Amino acid sequence: MGYKEEFIEIYQREIKRQGSEPLLSWLQQTDFFTAPASTRYHCACLGGLVQHSVSVYQTMQKYYEEGIDSRESFAICGLLHDICKAQFYKVSSRNVKNEQTGQWEKKPYYSIEDQFPYGHGEKSVFLIERFLRLKTGEAMAIRWHMGGFDDAVKGGCNAISQAYERYPLAVKLHLSDLESTYLHENGTSAVPNGHIK
Repeated sequence: MGYKEEFIEIYQREIKRQGSEPLLSWLQQTDFFTAPASTRYHCACLGGLVQHSVSVYQTMQKYYEEGIDSRESFAICGLLHDICKAQFYKVSSRNVKNEQTGQWEKKPYYSIEDQFPYGHGEKSVFLIERFLRLKTGEAMAIRWHMGGFDDAVKGGCNAISQAYERYPLAVKLHLSDLESTYLHENGTSAVPNGHIK
């Protein structure tokens, strides 16, 4: 089973909230299942975004506490925290010198072309809520999943501390995102190939 099939299987098994099917249908109309997760860091490859989403969901499972956490909330947060990256990257090309031949060659790479510049976590929350209603803890978790890498935190915002204190789900998603990115996916990068549509 590929990452796309695994994502859809988990999504349909765990997420039953009203609006979940239209949201999945919308995702399938975007480049979510073919987009990279980054331009040059983790999962910077064809299908990297869905790979990262499944990885974060799987990593979150070790933080699941029966009777405290919700399987649906974990699926929503793990699978959908980065939907802000759908329609975000494009394949560009640049000239790179071939060290063996000394010739310049066109090589593909991912660049950013944000069609809806609304931030990162807040953009994911906005896009999800166009289809299904998030619980407050889910919205906080997705909004603040970047932790100290979020531009608002860099600017001196202390709301993240309050969110983490009040909503353990936010901490669990942030830790899972960090672990997946830096421990499980760090070596998964490649330049795009000519098969990207």
